[in-house]
Amino acid sequence: MRADRATWSFGSVILLLLFCYFWIGLSPFAHADGKGGLPSTGNLLNQIAVIVLFITAIANLWRNPGKSVLFSPHVLLALILVWFSFVSVFSFDPATAFRRIIYALLICGCANAALLLPRDCRDFARVIATCATLALLLNYFAVLVIPSVGVHGAHEVEAALAGDWRGIFGHKNAAAAGMAYLALFGLYLRKASYPKLGSLIAILSAIFLLFAGGKTATAMLPFVLLLGWLFEHCKPLRGFITIGLVIAMNVILIGVSSSPAINAMVAGLGIDATFTGRSAIWSFALARISESPFIGYGFQLLWGSEFLRNITTESWAYLAAHSHNSFLETLLNGGFPALILMVLWLLILPLRDASEAFSTQNDPNLTRLFLRIWIFSILLAGLENLFFVNNGPLWFTMLVAVFGLRLQALASLQSRQI
Repeated sequence: MRADRATWSFGSVILLLLFCYFWIGLSPFAHADGKGGLPSTGNLLNQIAVIVLFITAIANLWRNPGKSVLFSPHVLLALILVWFSFVSVFSFDPATAFRRIIYALLICGCANAALLLPRDCRDFARVIATCATLALLLNYFAVLVIPSVGVHGAHEVEAALAGDWRGIFGHKNAAAAGMAYLALFGLYLRKASYPKLGSLIAILSAIFLLFAGGKTATAMLPFVLLLGWLFEHCKPLRGFITIGLVIAMNVILIGVSSSPAINAMVAGLGIDATFTGRSAIWSFALARISESPFIGYGFQLLWGSEFLRNITTESWAYLAAHSHNSFLETLLNGGFPALILMVLWLLILPLRDASEAFSTQNDPNLTRLFLRIWIFSILLAGLENLFFVNNGPLWFTMLVAVFGLRLQALASLQSRQI
């Protein structure tokens, strides 16, 4: 191994800052009220931080020959940007929508640039190992030393969550999903120069996941590992175990809120047919979608708005923070054209890219990491609002996986310094 392999390049330092910002934030212990302390667009300091990180990352790539893949696929991402901008013009708060669109664009740029910053796979693994270790230490510190921050309390709005671990995350569901991602990072590191540390990260993440009480993420993690193995070894099943599964899952979930037959079938299986109250929110969201199916209500504007509060309804669902389903949320943000564009970007193209990546000579461990994160994310999207949720690590990490699969299909991080 060359001596300069032990040093940190400037690009790797920027990558570490990016991961630490999204995974840890500027105020990791600031959510004792249960509202969360990770980055948000409502905080000027966070906005400045993202702008600085974006400019620094892009400037570092100015002479990088790989910069041509930034914001790829260019045409599709441009169409998504243009469509969300177009529908927001006709919304009840265009100025707010445009600010959020610009912020979302910066996040996409950061996630895309992140994969071009390290010199090679060894540098990438080193950054992941460092950030995952820091994130785990802070989460356990919050639980063990500052339980008023790291553990849900009985005094909070959701008193039923008392005792569930959340660490530096604002909610145990976000913590559970974050720990699932960290476990996947740990499994990758086991094969990428850090066998002992990777195993420890995976084990500690799994323990935290169990104590977080996130049933969905806990059940999904081993299922995702199985799906990833099937994807890699059973080529004819690739479309079925990814896109087909996502479609079936969302048809059943959303059908629960609109079809008595599906509701009865799910209840007959011993499953909570309300999915912890989500079915009422889905039903409310479907009603709003039916009123504006083509252009929606503007980018990230509907929930919590005065417009929504003025709607006469007997359902409590209008008080929800979001629709708890990424595909319904996309329909609310930009109608069916937006949903079609997002499905192409986040489902169809990654399926193709993953298939092509495994047929190349690129690092299969890296492809496997991105594939697992992508599968977990698109399944989680059926139960949580994930797309364009710019605070916290979940959307950023999904974007890294989506862009990573594309790079693995078209190019690669170097496996050694040339």
